[in-house]
Amino acid sequence: MTAALWSDVTAARATGGAVSGTPWRASGVIIDSRRLTGGELFVALDGERVDGHDFVGAALASGAAAAMVERRPANLSEHAPLLIVEDTLKALTYLGTQARAGSTAEVVAVTGSVGKTGTKEALLPALSVAGETYVSAGNLNNHIGAPLSLTRLPGSAAYAVLELGMSHAGEIAPLSRMVRPHVAIVTNIEPVHIGYFESERDIALAKAEIFQGLEPGGVAVLNLDNPWYRVLAEQAHEAGAVRVVTFGRAKNSDIRLVDTRSGPDGSRVDVEIEGRALRYQLDAIGAHWALNSTGVLACVHALGLDVEASAAAIRRVSAGRGRGGQVTINLAGGGAIRLIDESYNANPAAMRAAFSVLGFSVPANHGTGQRGGKGSHKGRRVAVLGDMRELGDRGPDLHAALAEDLLAAAPDAVFTVGPLMDELRIRLPDAMCVGHGERSTDIAEQIAAELRAGDVVLVKGSLGTNMAPIIAAIEALGEPHCRVANGR
Repeated sequence: MTAALWSDVTAARATGGAVSGTPWRASGVIIDSRRLTGGELFVALDGERVDGHDFVGAALASGAAAAMVERRPANLSEHAPLLIVEDTLKALTYLGTQARAGSTAEVVAVTGSVGKTGTKEALLPALSVAGETYVSAGNLNNHIGAPLSLTRLPGSAAYAVLELGMSHAGEIAPLSRMVRPHVAIVTNIEPVHIGYFESERDIALAKAEIFQGLEPGGVAVLNLDNPWYRVLAEQAHEAGAVRVVTFGRAKNSDIRLVDTRSGPDGSRVDVEIEGRALRYQLDAIGAHWALNSTGVLACVHALGLDVEASAAAIRRVSAGRGRGGQVTINLAGGGAIRLIDESYNANPAAMRAAFSVLGFSVPANHGTGQRGGKGSHKGRRVAVLGDMRELGDRGPDLHAALAEDLLAAAPDAVFTVGPLMDELRIRLPDAMCVGHGERSTDIAEQIAAELRAGDVVLVKGSLGTNMAPIIAAIEALGEPHCRVANGR
């Protein structure tokens, strides 16, 4: 049985709320009634599109231990277990703050323009070799997700890893003060969300807010290769960091990436740790995964833990669906397609990293041509690319600048989605550009019809561009056979 994290007494004390109905104990906290597994405290947030109070009755009927509400919903029994507060979002923050105050875990906070989720996920096995480790789920990294993650922090955890994200200046600082990290890593700075900032320097300053909550004796972990390293290091020291641990290809990095070789089966990584050589393997494909892994090891090093043990433990870490995860789709007519699903998000750095993975991917040879047809053909590299969002006036130029890196990946066919991708498309050979749609729904069926056995297809675009219909159309060609960990 899952241990209780909250009770009516402890939650009321943390939030200043009033308990109503039967006493309760909760194994966790949840804000989406559809994700209930039983025994959680359901927090009824009043959002822009949905009011959680409308689902309190259903949540309790589905096994929620109690509900935290601003008002008593109609048609509830007087015995319904409720915690009544003035503002459920503020109360959620109070719960998270209290959970952090009661924890003895050493906390690592992760942010960056790209690579933060992969870094967070890799820190789970990296730190688990030293003790029980808790990692925030999914992309719960904003003013709702961060406190929610803290409310789920087990008291027995020795280490905790939380991702902190932002779109605007001023968003990370309060999250960092709530999380109170012992180690804070900024993976890198790129022109992501540049439409909301005057310059990349301003993005760096916004990411550097992660240092505002550092615990006394806290350590900053920074990418020494990034052009904004000095700005970040200055901000870290001003915020009270006692030292900066660096990673990257630069020769004076504390964790130096000396070399990496990627192939269809993964990557070999050679690093130096303060002059000591270390080699390890990753199932993940691409130089960006190798660089991310050095950032992970830099966090381990900052905590004074066994870097070699952590390097061995992170081998199996790979991308999830939407973030580079791969699936094999068996076709009814024989053969299979390999789908690289990068449909969750896109920015210039992530686009280039995805192109690199596509370039390393080896299409298969098959004895049948078009589905159900005859003849022999070699599989192709197919790129399906959607608009990158939140780039402001720089959007057209940043899309156009992708051409050289895409061509280096040697795609056989390219489909594009969205008006900004026109800037890339016009810079590619005409024979390479198979189709274009203003929206994903305009072109999804054409893409699916074009694919053949042996093809490797990359689908990459911002969440706002909605590449999901294209993913669905490709998956409809056959049943997903198995999850593939970046080529394995």
